[in-house]
Amino acid sequence: MRYLRNYDEKYRVTLEVLMKYDARMQHGELAIYSIGAVERMLDVPAATIRNWEERYGLVKPERSDGGHRLYTRGQVEQLRFVKEGLDRGLQPAEAHRLLGEQLARSSAVLSTDAKEQAPRLLILLAERDPYAAEFAEFFLQTEGYEVALALDADDAALKLEARLPQLAVIELLISGGTGADLCQRLKEAGVPACLVISTLDARDQALAAGADAFLRKPLDPLQFVSTVKDLLGKSAFLQGATSP
Repeated sequence: MRYLRNYDEKYRVTLEVLMKYDARMQHGELAIYSIGAVERMLDVPAATIRNWEERYGLVKPERSDGGHRLYTRGQVEQLRFVKEGLDRGLQPAEAHRLLGEQLARSSAVLSTDAKEQAPRLLILLAERDPYAAEFAEFFLQTEGYEVALALDADDAALKLEARLPQLAVIELLISGGTGADLCQRLKEAGVPACLVISTLDARDQALAAGADAFLRKPLDPLQFVSTVKDLLGKSAFLQGATSP
């Protein structure tokens, strides 16, 4: 019982945090990536990132209550722009000058309004654990994806009838272990890509059911988001007239 009380308290606090940041999340401004995470994502040493911040002042992360740097997805992409410039042979000062020009050209109006009007890619999240579902939905929405949440296989089928998703994330043990069957049904119904997740080491079972990728739980947020992006493509928005 004590374990259950601690478990409930842990997720109560987490859900309060999610609600607190919900408004900012809707505008893609949520700072969730630590400098260590950015270091791994870009393969740029944390010391170099801090040096760029202090020397050029273009990419300024937020600070947590404990003083830790936190970056938004947009800031990660800005740092990626700088790194790509360095990879082409530019000096850091020149790469940051180009970044400054890019930000000046695309500043306030950039594509916030356009993106809000553009149709977003839909992900069907079929997850039996409501707490795990909250976390997965949170990170997907932070990246700009629309999420249809289903907590059992029947609900997932209803969500599929309502609208075809571009990707399905399926918990293997949903509805008593019917995740593999659900994956196969979704692929047969025309869902372009399926990512199966599970606490079990069930990679072969997932791939045999038609899954395009498998991740072992508990999910690492960076790996999860990266896998989704790999399966869908970088943008969370439908490109012009391109159809799934």
